Amino acid sequence: MINRTLIKDLAPLPDGTVTVSGWVDTVRDQKKVQFVVLRDESGALQLVRPRTAADVLAANGETDEIADAISGLSQGSFVTVTGELKHDERVKLGGIEVKVETLLVDSLADPETPIAADSGIDKRMDWRFLDLRVPRNALIFRVQTTLEHAMRSYWVERDYVEVHTPKLMATPSESNAELFKVEYFEGAAYLAQSPQHFKQMAQAAGFGKIFEIADVFRADPSFTSRHATEFTSVDAEISYIDSHEDVMAMHEEVLVAAFTAVKEKHGAEIKELFDVDVVVPTTPFPRIPLAEAKRIVAERGYVVPRADADMDPEGERQIAEYVRETYGHEFVFLTDYDASIRPFYHMRHEDDPSLTKSYDLIFNGTEITTGAQREHRIDVLEAQVREKGLELEGLASYLDFFRHGVPSHGGFGMGLARVLMLMLHQPNLREVTFLFRGPTRLTP
Repeated sequence: MINRTLIKDLAPLPDGTVTVSGWVDTVRDQKKVQFVVLRDESGALQLVRPRTAADVLAANGETDEIADAISGLSQGSFVTVTGELKHDERVKLGGIEVKVETLLVDSLADPETPIAADSGIDKRMDWRFLDLRVPRNALIFRVQTTLEHAMRSYWVERDYVEVHTPKLMATPSESNAELFKVEYFEGAAYLAQSPQHFKQMAQAAGFGKIFEIADVFRADPSFTSRHATEFTSVDAEISYIDSHEDVMAMHEEVLVAAFTAVKEKHGAEIKELFDVDVVVPTTPFPRIPLAEAKRIVAERGYVVPRADADMDPEGERQIAEYVRETYGHEFVFLTDYDASIRPFYHMRHEDDPSLTKSYDLIFNGTEITTGAQREHRIDVLEAQVREKGLELEGLASYLDFFRHGVPSHGGFGMGLARVLMLMLHQPNLREVTFLFRGPTRLTP
């Protein structure tokens, strides 16, 4: 390993010799002194190199090789520098600088940079590795790391089991829509739309409480700001529940733990680079039955123009604004969705079978999660499969989970990138996805 010091760790060090490595951001090549702004993954640093006087060099028959190397540096070149660290409050960039003594050009960048600060998002996605060198964009994935770690920690500390479910399936996990069909030896397979079947299998296996953070695939031709064909889903499933209220209570706690961790570790930097205050939500989150939410939205002057019983994106924004005004909260659970728009495995209410024990979680005006209590009674489950017009034979291996005893259970699936997008108030899922996949993008 290169024996280097991260830029963020330089300030506490005493003046003296240090080695740093990073990408050249800017070069100011003046007659008597040269300045370079160097960036690594942790921050930016000013390098300074006084030029050796021309008459001194001429007298000795030498050239200033370091000065010549600095003059030839292009933006994005990767260099390793050893020099003298000096604390100087006059230096605007962190109050420190390094006087260059040796410079190694590890990799010289092409002089023409393909993207700029004002490049459009599609162009930036073409050159994503350069786009991610921008500190603001790199921060997104440190936030993502903290968010995931906090959720995992919450579950592991409570004795949940982490599972890794297969992404190649013999039958659809949700419905026949939005499926990627792939060749599989002499037959065909489908890319998993969710880990739903296998989360429930874990309950039949007696795991009790499980979670998974993994990719799922949707052959959805949408070109909206919140859809992708491959995305990371955060899933959890728990047994021995009384209703979907138990799932929502766990879901709240997970998000509070995750947002607390992000605020504590990155809150100041998020405020600096995104001008966003991370708000740790209070519990319980507001809960509004879907029918009531649609009535509230209508009273605000917007009638959801759908032929089915579902809410639409504008309705989600309207109810979120109502909740913000009424409760001062960024989250709201919309509950009790109509059975006609929910999957066959959602449990129905005993007193009203037209409604499911399910919810969507809305965050800052956009749905991030669907959750529910699952139907675990095989006779009821088979009846609901038929009601949805599905074939029992095609779901035979799934239905077998429920023929040998399974406890009441429920869970949720949550889009990780949507949470990041809405937490950081970004306009598009592509901004917060490491490498985005959509109907027209398979590279880089």
